[in-house]
Amino acid sequence: MKITLLQQDISWGNPETNVRNAEQAMEACPGSDVYVLPEMFSTGFCTQPEGLAEPADSDTLRWMRRYAAGHDCAVAGSVAVQECGKYYNRFYFVSPDGAVRSYDKKHLFTYGGEHYRFTAGRERVVVEFRGVRILLQICYDLRFPVWARNRKDYDVALYVASWPTPRVEAWLALLRARAIENQCYVAGVNRVGTDPSCEYCGGTLVIDPYGRTVAACEQGRVDAVTVEVDMDSLAEFRRKFPVLDDADDFTLNI
Repeated sequence: MKITLLQQDISWGNPETNVRNAEQAMEACPGSDVYVLPEMFSTGFCTQPEGLAEPADSDTLRWMRRYAAGHDCAVAGSVAVQECGKYYNRFYFVSPDGAVRSYDKKHLFTYGGEHYRFTAGRERVVVEFRGVRILLQICYDLRFPVWARNRKDYDVALYVASWPTPRVEAWLALLRARAIENQCYVAGVNRVGTDPSCEYCGGTLVIDPYGRTVAACEQGRVDAVTVEVDMDSLAEFRRKFPVLDDADDFTLNI
Protein backbone atom coordinates (compact mmCIF):
# COMPACT_ATOMS: atom_id res chain seq x y z
CA MET A 1 0.00 0.00 0.00
CA LYS A 2 1.22 3.49 -0.90
CA ILE A 3 0.50 6.25 1.61
CA THR A 4 1.11 9.94 0.88
CA LEU A 5 1.48 12.34 3.81
CA LEU A 6 0.74 16.00 3.06
CA GLN A 7 2.49 18.62 5.19
CA GLN A 8 0.31 21.69 4.61
CA ASP A 9 0.36 25.37 5.55
CA ILE A 10 -3.25 25.91 6.58
CA SER A 11 -5.00 29.20 5.96
CA TRP A 12 -6.86 30.18 9.13
CA GLY A 13 -10.62 29.71 8.86
CA ASN A 14 -10.60 29.33 5.07
CA PRO A 15 -11.89 25.88 3.99
CA GLU A 16 -12.10 26.73 0.28
CA THR A 17 -8.45 27.74 0.08
CA ASN A 18 -7.28 24.83 2.21
CA VAL A 19 -9.20 22.25 0.21
CA ARG A 20 -7.92 23.72 -3.05
CA ASN A 21 -4.33 23.63 -1.79
CA ALA A 22 -4.76 20.08 -0.54
CA GLU A 23 -6.14 18.92 -3.88
CA GLN A 24 -3.25 20.50 -5.77
CA ALA A 25 -0.76 18.78 -3.47
CA MET A 26 -2.49 15.44 -3.93
CA GLU A 27 -2.57 15.83 -7.70
CA ALA A 28 1.22 16.33 -7.60
CA CYS A 29 1.59 12.86 -5.97
CA PRO A 30 -0.51 10.56 -8.17
CA GLY A 31 -1.07 6.88 -7.63
CA SER A 32 -1.29 6.59 -3.84
CA ASP A 33 -3.78 4.37 -2.06
CA VAL A 34 -4.19 6.77 0.88
CA TYR A 35 -3.71 10.55 1.15
CA VAL A 36 -3.42 11.97 4.66
CA LEU A 37 -3.93 15.62 5.67
CA PRO A 38 -3.20 17.27 9.06
CA GLU A 39 -5.47 17.90 12.02
CA MET A 40 -8.33 20.31 11.23
CA PHE A 41 -6.90 20.73 7.75
CA SER A 42 -9.83 22.76 6.44
CA THR A 43 -9.76 25.54 9.07
CA GLY A 44 -6.66 25.26 11.23
CA PHE A 45 -6.71 24.03 14.82
CA CYS A 46 -9.29 25.87 16.93
CA THR A 47 -10.44 25.67 20.53
CA GLN A 48 -13.25 28.19 19.94
CA PRO A 49 -15.11 26.41 17.13
CA GLU A 50 -18.07 28.78 16.82
CA GLY A 51 -18.10 30.08 13.26
CA LEU A 52 -15.33 27.69 12.18
CA ALA A 53 -16.66 24.18 12.73
CA GLU A 54 -18.42 22.58 9.79
CA PRO A 55 -21.61 20.51 9.75
CA ALA A 56 -21.28 16.72 9.70
CA ASP A 57 -22.28 16.70 6.02
CA SER A 58 -19.92 19.50 5.07
CA ASP A 59 -18.53 20.69 1.75
CA THR A 60 -15.15 19.42 2.96
CA LEU A 61 -16.45 15.90 3.53
CA ARG A 62 -18.24 15.91 0.18
CA TRP A 63 -14.95 16.94 -1.47
CA MET A 64 -13.15 14.07 0.27
CA ARG A 65 -15.74 11.63 -1.07
CA ARG A 66 -15.55 13.02 -4.61
CA TYR A 67 -11.75 12.93 -4.66
CA ALA A 68 -11.60 9.40 -3.25
CA ALA A 69 -14.12 8.12 -5.79
CA GLY A 70 -12.48 9.91 -8.72
CA HIS A 71 -8.95 8.74 -7.93
CA ASP A 72 -9.62 5.26 -6.51
CA CYS A 73 -7.99 6.11 -3.20
CA ALA A 74 -8.78 6.91 0.41
CA VAL A 75 -8.60 10.47 1.77
CA ALA A 76 -8.01 11.02 5.48
CA GLY A 77 -7.71 13.99 7.83
CA SER A 78 -9.41 15.67 10.76
CA VAL A 79 -12.09 18.36 10.62
CA ALA A 80 -13.79 20.48 13.30
CA VAL A 81 -17.41 19.27 13.21
CA GLN A 82 -20.63 20.55 14.75
CA GLU A 83 -23.27 17.87 15.19
CA CYS A 84 -26.43 17.82 17.33
CA GLY A 85 -25.33 20.87 19.27
CA LYS A 86 -21.87 19.49 20.10
CA TYR A 87 -18.40 19.98 18.61
CA TYR A 88 -16.02 17.18 17.69
CA ASN A 89 -12.45 16.98 16.40
CA ARG A 90 -13.30 14.27 13.87
CA PHE A 91 -10.81 12.21 11.88
CA TYR A 92 -12.45 11.10 8.62
CA PHE A 93 -11.20 8.14 6.60
CA VAL A 94 -13.07 8.19 3.28
CA SER A 95 -12.86 5.21 0.91
CA PRO A 96 -13.33 5.29 -2.87
CA ASP A 97 -16.64 3.44 -2.59
CA GLY A 98 -18.01 6.38 -0.60
CA ALA A 99 -17.80 4.71 2.80
CA VAL A 100 -16.85 7.09 5.62
CA ARG A 101 -15.26 5.89 8.85
CA SER A 102 -14.59 8.42 11.57
CA TYR A 103 -12.81 8.74 14.89
CA ASP A 104 -13.58 11.52 17.39
CA LYS A 105 -10.49 12.65 19.29
CA LYS A 106 -10.37 10.98 22.70
CA HIS A 107 -7.73 13.08 24.44
CA LEU A 108 -8.74 16.71 24.14
CA PHE A 109 -5.92 19.23 24.60
CA THR A 110 -6.78 20.68 28.00
CA TYR A 111 -3.64 22.86 28.06
CA GLY A 112 -5.10 24.77 25.12
CA GLY A 113 -8.72 24.66 26.31
CA GLU A 114 -10.00 22.21 23.68
CA HIS A 115 -12.03 20.37 26.33
CA TYR A 116 -14.19 23.41 27.09
CA ARG A 117 -16.02 23.37 23.76
CA PHE A 118 -15.29 19.99 22.19
CA THR A 119 -16.73 16.62 23.19
CA ALA A 120 -14.29 13.73 23.57
CA GLY A 121 -14.77 10.56 21.59
CA ARG A 122 -15.12 7.21 23.34
CA GLU A 123 -14.48 4.72 20.54
CA ARG A 124 -11.08 3.47 19.41
CA VAL A 125 -11.26 3.11 15.62
CA VAL A 126 -9.29 0.77 13.35
CA VAL A 127 -9.98 0.93 9.62
CA GLU A 128 -9.09 -1.91 7.28
CA PHE A 129 -8.24 -0.77 3.76
CA ARG A 130 -6.65 -2.84 0.99
CA GLY A 131 -5.31 -5.41 3.40
CA VAL A 132 -3.82 -2.94 5.91
CA ARG A 133 -5.33 -2.25 9.34
CA ILE A 134 -4.98 1.42 10.29
CA LEU A 135 -5.46 2.92 13.75
CA LEU A 136 -6.80 6.49 13.63
CA GLN A 137 -5.32 8.93 16.19
CA ILE A 138 -5.23 12.72 16.59
CA CYS A 139 -2.38 14.87 17.93
CA TYR A 140 -2.56 14.89 21.77
CA ASP A 141 -3.54 11.18 21.68
CA LEU A 142 0.15 10.56 20.98
CA ARG A 143 1.03 11.26 24.62
CA PHE A 144 -1.17 8.42 25.90
CA PRO A 145 0.30 5.02 24.97
CA VAL A 146 -2.42 2.92 26.58
CA TRP A 147 -4.98 4.28 24.10
CA ALA A 148 -2.75 3.21 21.20
CA ARG A 149 -1.69 -0.15 22.65
CA ASN A 150 -1.56 -2.69 19.83
CA ARG A 151 -3.94 -5.54 20.58
CA LYS A 152 -2.73 -7.33 17.46
CA ASP A 153 -5.49 -5.43 15.68
CA TYR A 154 -3.57 -2.90 13.56
CA ASP A 155 -0.51 -2.55 11.32
CA VAL A 156 -0.22 1.26 10.90
CA ALA A 157 -0.89 3.94 13.50
CA LEU A 158 -1.85 7.16 11.75
CA TYR A 159 -1.47 10.43 13.70
CA VAL A 160 -2.71 13.73 12.28
CA ALA A 161 -1.68 16.82 14.19
CA SER A 162 -1.27 20.53 14.69
CA TRP A 163 1.77 20.11 16.93
CA PRO A 164 3.58 23.41 17.61
CA THR A 165 7.29 24.06 17.09
CA PRO A 166 8.34 24.39 20.77
CA ARG A 167 7.31 20.77 21.43
CA VAL A 168 8.36 19.17 18.14
CA GLU A 169 11.10 17.07 19.78
CA ALA A 170 8.44 15.41 21.92
CA TRP A 171 6.42 14.74 18.76
CA LEU A 172 9.35 13.01 17.09
CA ALA A 173 10.34 10.98 20.17
CA LEU A 174 6.81 9.79 20.89
CA LEU A 175 6.13 8.76 17.30
CA ARG A 176 9.25 6.61 17.41
CA ALA A 177 8.25 5.11 20.74
CA ARG A 178 4.77 4.20 19.49
CA ALA A 179 6.29 2.39 16.48
CA ILE A 180 8.76 0.38 18.56
CA GLU A 181 6.45 -0.59 21.42
CA ASN A 182 3.56 -1.56 19.13
CA GLN A 183 5.58 -3.29 16.38
CA CYS A 184 3.89 -1.23 13.71
CA TYR A 185 4.46 1.47 11.17
CA VAL A 186 3.68 4.94 12.48
CA ALA A 187 2.84 7.82 10.16
CA GLY A 188 2.69 11.29 11.69
CA VAL A 189 1.28 14.20 9.65
CA ASN A 190 1.88 17.67 11.05
CA ARG A 191 1.31 21.11 9.56
CA VAL A 192 3.61 24.08 8.97
CA GLY A 193 3.03 27.84 9.14
CA THR A 194 1.25 29.90 11.79
CA ASP A 195 -2.18 30.49 13.24
CA PRO A 196 -3.39 33.10 15.77
CA SER A 197 -1.78 31.14 18.63
CA CYS A 198 1.13 29.02 17.43
CA GLU A 199 3.91 28.36 14.94
CA TYR A 200 4.33 24.94 13.32
CA CYS A 201 7.41 23.43 11.68
CA GLY A 202 6.15 20.07 10.46
CA GLY A 203 7.97 16.89 11.36
CA THR A 204 5.83 14.77 9.05
CA LEU A 205 7.36 11.31 8.70
CA VAL A 206 6.93 7.55 8.62
CA ILE A 207 8.71 5.28 11.11
CA ASP A 208 9.04 1.52 10.72
CA PRO A 209 8.60 -1.08 13.51
CA TYR A 210 12.34 -0.97 14.24
CA GLY A 211 12.09 2.74 15.03
CA ARG A 212 13.82 3.82 11.83
CA THR A 213 12.65 6.80 9.78
CA VAL A 214 11.51 5.49 6.40
CA ALA A 215 10.77 8.89 4.87
CA ALA A 216 10.20 12.45 6.05
CA CYS A 217 9.03 15.81 4.74
CA GLU A 218 11.42 18.73 4.75
CA GLN A 219 11.16 20.64 8.00
CA GLY A 220 9.44 24.00 7.94
CA ARG A 221 7.95 24.01 4.45
CA VAL A 222 4.97 22.69 2.53
CA ASP A 223 5.95 19.22 1.35
CA ALA A 224 4.68 15.71 0.74
CA VAL A 225 6.17 12.26 1.06
CA THR A 226 4.99 8.89 -0.25
CA VAL A 227 5.93 5.54 1.27
CA GLU A 228 5.04 1.94 0.59
CA VAL A 229 4.03 -0.07 3.64
CA ASP A 230 5.77 -3.44 3.44
CA MET A 231 3.30 -5.84 5.01
CA ASP A 232 5.43 -8.91 4.30
CA SER A 233 8.42 -7.57 6.23
CA LEU A 234 6.13 -6.45 9.06
CA ALA A 235 4.61 -9.92 9.35
CA GLU A 236 8.04 -11.55 9.27
CA PHE A 237 9.40 -9.23 11.98
CA ARG A 238 6.43 -9.95 14.21
CA ARG A 239 6.84 -13.69 13.64
CA LYS A 240 10.57 -13.72 14.45
CA PHE A 241 10.37 -11.29 17.38
CA PRO A 242 6.88 -11.68 18.89
CA VAL A 243 6.94 -8.81 21.37
CA LEU A 244 3.18 -8.39 21.30
CA ASP A 245 2.73 -11.91 22.69
CA ASP A 246 4.31 -10.71 25.95
CA ALA A 247 2.26 -7.54 26.36
CA ASP A 248 0.51 -6.88 29.67
CA ASP A 249 -3.17 -7.71 29.85
CA PHE A 250 -5.42 -4.85 30.87
CA THR A 251 -8.94 -3.50 30.54
CA LEU A 252 -9.44 0.11 29.53
CA ASN A 253 -12.35 1.86 31.24
CA ILE A 254 -13.59 4.80 29.15
